[in-house]
Amino acid sequence: MRQVERAIFDLRRGLPVVLHTPQEDVLIQPLEGIDDTALAALADMAGHAPSLVITTHRLARLGTLAPGDADAVSLPLGTHHRASDVVAWAMAAMAKPPHAYPPEPASAAETAALGLMRRGLLVPAALSARVDKTQREALAALIDDGTLLGVALDDVQRYGEGDTTSLKRISEANVPLADAEHARFVLFRESDGLREHLAVLVGDPAEWADPVPVRLHSACLTGDLFGSLRCDCGEQLRTSVAAIRERGGGILLYLAQEGRGIGLANKLRAYGLQDAGLDTVDADQVLGFGEDERQYRAALQMLAELDVTRIALLTNNPEKIAAMSLGGIDVVGREACYGQLNEHNRRYLSAKAERAGHWLEDVLEPSGVTDRRAPRHDTSGSLE
Repeated sequence: MRQVERAIFDLRRGLPVVLHTPQEDVLIQPLEGIDDTALAALADMAGHAPSLVITTHRLARLGTLAPGDADAVSLPLGTHHRASDVVAWAMAAMAKPPHAYPPEPASAAETAALGLMRRGLLVPAALSARVDKTQREALAALIDDGTLLGVALDDVQRYGEGDTTSLKRISEANVPLADAEHARFVLFRESDGLREHLAVLVGDPAEWADPVPVRLHSACLTGDLFGSLRCDCGEQLRTSVAAIRERGGGILLYLAQEGRGIGLANKLRAYGLQDAGLDTVDADQVLGFGEDERQYRAALQMLAELDVTRIALLTNNPEKIAAMSLGGIDVVGREACYGQLNEHNRRYLSAKAERAGHWLEDVLEPSGVTDRRAPRHDTSGSLE
């Protein structure tokens, strides 16, 4: 799988990668940073004009339904298309599709390319060009001398199936916090080196209650560090730590899932779309993402490493409860965890409640404008 991981890093650098399939070789390249020169170079290298591969979420934003039950589609491009147009078809809020319609279901290689883009926290769109037989020898030479990286499609598909990324416990230290003086940070790194997650152990594990109070907190640089008013993440983070301390200690898992799993660059793109009038879910879908790209395998592995199997979850998100339960964790209680409503985050929180089913009724009621930052017990939500 190392070759797949190297391919992800090359794609993050904006470089093309060759996917080897049993039938043919396919050149793929990310959309980020593409210009007319790079677009022409890709076509020359492959001997064919590329296609634009996008998700069905993105296709729907272009006003077209996907053929059949395809998860991704391929839009053939001509040599006359400009890079700026291609980027607009992949990312712009308002864009007319290319003339080469209707879209075709993406091939296995093209679908795998989008998986690599997602894993690399890139926009889930790619340029894909079949390598003509006249170019195979030249392309093989570029792979042999290290100019290009080639990877087998089978390896990419195996990499994307199930739980292929394991966590390793890397380092730990005591880190006294303003809201929990007795805290220990334990850092876990994913096997491909792309992401690191943090377990914040509050109090003495030997004295933790049963079930253990646990918060799954997705990293939010803008909210957690800078105090952004666009979300309530920073307040949720700090009040969760305080709440865990007050309950005798427990665990906060700080997960590398910026922007519900789309990464910081894409989150900022989504913010720009929200400023143009879209809500948080629609903005993500304009970029080709689903409403929530997060997975919680890392959290399950961290809890297993920490020998925790019964938890009381601090969350407003039913998907987190479902993910823990499906992963074998006994979720025996839930506690709400609110930030404070303000004029900047009201629309964001409303979209989470109305479109993603988050339990935010209390904070969104007219009386919820008052300070409701402290987590509260939710006896009605008990799962015992």
